[in-house]
Amino acid sequence: MFRSKNEGNIVYKCTVRLLDDSDVLECEFQPFHKGIYLLEYLCGELEIKEKDYFGLRYVDSSKQRHWLDLSKSIIKQCKDLDPMLFSLRVKFYPADPFRLTGNARIMLYQQLKRDLRHGRLYCSLGEAAALGALIVQEELGDYNEDVHIGSYVSSIELALRQTEYLEKKIIELHKKREPGQDLSLAMDEFLGIARGLETYGIDPHPVKDHRGSQQYIGINNSGISTFVTGKRSQHFRWNEIHKINFEGKMFIAHLSYTDASREPKKHTVGFKCPTGAACRYLWRCAIEQMLFFTLPNSQSAAVISGGGFFSWGTKFRYTGRTEREILTENINALREQKLNNSNSSKRKASSVPATPSSPQGDLAQIRYSSLPRSTMSEPLGYAIPNGSHCYVGQDHEGNGGIQISSLEPVCEEARLRSSNVDGPNYLSTQMGYAYRDSVEHSSTESGLTVNGYDHPRKHEAKQHGTWSSPNAYYGHSADATFNPSSTADHFLRGDPSVQKVKKFRKFHLLHAFVPSVIFVAFAMAGTAVFIMESESEAFEQLRNSPEMLCLRYQYYQPLKDFVFEKFGRSK
Repeated sequence: MFRSKNEGNIVYKCTVRLLDDSDVLECEFQPFHKGIYLLEYLCGELEIKEKDYFGLRYVDSSKQRHWLDLSKSIIKQCKDLDPMLFSLRVKFYPADPFRLTGNARIMLYQQLKRDLRHGRLYCSLGEAAALGALIVQEELGDYNEDVHIGSYVSSIELALRQTEYLEKKIIELHKKREPGQDLSLAMDEFLGIARGLETYGIDPHPVKDHRGSQQYIGINNSGISTFVTGKRSQHFRWNEIHKINFEGKMFIAHLSYTDASREPKKHTVGFKCPTGAACRYLWRCAIEQMLFFTLPNSQSAAVISGGGFFSWGTKFRYTGRTEREILTENINALREQKLNNSNSSKRKASSVPATPSSPQGDLAQIRYSSLPRSTMSEPLGYAIPNGSHCYVGQDHEGNGGIQISSLEPVCEEARLRSSNVDGPNYLSTQMGYAYRDSVEHSSTESGLTVNGYDHPRKHEAKQHGTWSSPNAYYGHSADATFNPSSTADHFLRGDPSVQKVKKFRKFHLLHAFVPSVIFVAFAMAGTAVFIMESESEAFEQLRNSPEMLCLRYQYYQPLKDFVFEKFGRSK
């Protein structure tokens, strides 16, 4: 891409808020920098190794949240933001949180604490008490009668609705904790409980079903789920979802599954979002989650188009590594490390002759089958340490974990080759545990509240000495002109009887394209009107499809009423 001379002198400043609202980082970037530059810089500063699980989120002027696209320019995505504020969040929750190491696991733990505090990690009263006791153990340490007196838990914000009864349960469980445990054990036990909840990794999106009932859609590593009053009502696994699309405000999922009689079935479900922007955001989140957890590698990702004929089309191309790529690289790194250790041990023991009892195996011949076949496989050498205890109340729902089938690639080529592929309104009358709507997001993402961090968006800086070669773009002309030969030209000029013949007209693509578009548009409009006005049972299933319902109630019916009212006719 050609870069102007002034772009090398302009520097933009932005503020990035971490999971703790009091922690902020200031970053600088230039107009040609893309989103991946900012994410890699932050992960480098925070020493996060598994950066692919994280993302940057921002809120536009219409209060709609967005994930920063890593493949596009930062300034083009956020040109209307003033001040320019981002939030570093966990974007892809791994099915096994113990795959993350170091600061990445700590960041996931802080994100789950934040989800519990804001009501997104919905759970029963006993589970909330168990999670709260682990947070208290991690922050305050072992229980001490001389220090921890009274309602000492009330000083810590643990849940959205933190009642006195919940605090008493947390204090009781904190007293029963075994003293002398490492703080990291409490964090690992917290992750082990959280990953078994139905709302693990869920960011609820408010929608309405075909009856107009309020529901919430959540997307995580296992698939797409719907929630009603905090309980999961439907769950569509990734290998059951054939296609995801949207039309206006309608979010549409095409399902392909096998019923109890092992017969292939197809079904389409649709949900209405509050706005068109919210629907596009939900569609993009679903596409990104599906591709990250199901694609074998990022090279298999194709350009996915969303939106129908009567809505603004959207194209999306996945960038970055997938989870299977990350696991493969981790296994290869462990394999190389073992191979290097074995080579170093062989060099140290070179003076010792080999005996029949000496191991002669080659670590390089480890099969690829060691790679987990699904995202719910066991962690790479990580487990919840022994000796830690989990105390859950009697109202524990008993969901030990999310059952996920083996994930399959969802690219178009693989689908053609295969035959048939197999947050929430957190209100609880039992415990007074309420949920705050995800649309009413915290002010930490819509504005900056820390004093001293409101900076101008851009300023002049010293010219950098970096230079990159511009990309060359080549195009092919599509204009076709008719050039007669010299002999024919002489013949037409010489014969006066032929001069009366009409001259050849040049071929114009526009003259052929416009009538075709008009004809197709009228044909499609006439067909749609015929189907919607017809009472034939042959079109009953087509009339009740989500696309036709969206077209009927959002475009056709208002236009029909307007025409009848304009010409003074009654329906």
